[in-house]
Amino acid sequence: MVETSDEWIVSRTGMKERRIARSDEFTSDMGYAASLRALEAAQIPAEEIDLILVATLTPDFVFPSTACLLQARLKAVNAAAIDIQAACTGYIYALSQAKAYIDSGLYKNILIVASEKLSSIVNYKDRNTCVLFGDGASACIVSSRGKGLVIQDVRLGADGELAELLILPAGGSRNPATCDTVASELHYLKMEGKEVFKHAVRRMESASKQCLDCAGLTESDISWLIPHQANMRIIEAIAKRFAVPTERVYLTIHKYGNTSASSVGIALDELLREKGVKDGENILLTAFGAGLTWGASVLTWTDEDSHE
Repeated sequence: MVETSDEWIVSRTGMKERRIARSDEFTSDMGYAASLRALEAAQIPAEEIDLILVATLTPDFVFPSTACLLQARLKAVNAAAIDIQAACTGYIYALSQAKAYIDSGLYKNILIVASEKLSSIVNYKDRNTCVLFGDGASACIVSSRGKGLVIQDVRLGADGELAELLILPAGGSRNPATCDTVASELHYLKMEGKEVFKHAVRRMESASKQCLDCAGLTESDISWLIPHQANMRIIEAIAKRFAVPTERVYLTIHKYGNTSASSVGIALDELLREKGVKDGENILLTAFGAGLTWGASVLTWTDEDSHE
C-alpha cells in the first residue's frame, strides 16, 4: 500500500504485526467479546453490573453511545452506560472514574470496556501513520469486594492547547461530512509524530512519578511496568527513566501495534494470564494520547478477599 518495509517498521516502532477487524466487525462487537471474558473471569452475571464505561475514539456511532449498545447486547438491564473519550489514555481515565464511583458507594460493580476499530479512521496511503495502528478490545470488572488487583491510585492530566498534534479533523460539528471533507481526506487521523513523541515521554513520566508518590511507593517497588503500546522507542525511554529491567516491562506492541484505549488493558490481561502476579506485587500502568491526555495508575495484587 505504501513504500515501506518490515525492517523500516520494526526498527522505528517495534511493531511486527497488527490485527485488523473484519469489515462487518465493529467496536461494540469487539467490546462484547472482551466483556464476556471479563464477566466470566470475575464470575459476575451481567444483571449485577451497575455501570458500563466504554473508552473509545472509534464508537459505532456518534450517538447512541457504544456503552448503550453493549448494555443491550449483554442484557445488563440494571446498568447505566456512558462512553469516555480520552483517546489512548481512555482505559486509565475509565479506571479513575470507576474507582471514584466505587469509593463513593454509588456503585458496586462496574464494567470497563476499551475497544477500538482504528482501521476505520487510518489512511492507508499515509506511511507515517498507517503502519502504527491496529484494532482490539479489552475489558475488566471493578468491584467493591473480591480479590485481585486493587486500584491504589490514579493520576490524570490533559493539555488541550496541543490538540492539533493528534486529531481527526472532520466528522464533528466543526467540520461535518461533506463531499469536500471526504475528498480532502479529513476523516482520517492526522498526527505530528515527532511532537507527540516528545510530549508522550515527559507526560507519562510525570504522571507515573506522581502516582507512585501518592501511593506511597518508590520506583523500586514496581514489579511490572505496562506502558501504552504506542512506539518501542517511547517505551524504552520510559523504562530507562524508571530504571525498570527490560524483562519487567510487559510488551504486546510487536503483536498488535497501537490499539489506542484498549492497549493497556490488552497488555494487562496477557500479563495476568501468561505470567501471573504474586500477592503484594505492584503494576504501574501509564498512557498518553490525543487531547492531549495522559495518566498513570498503580495496581496491587491481593490474594485476600476485600469487602466494602
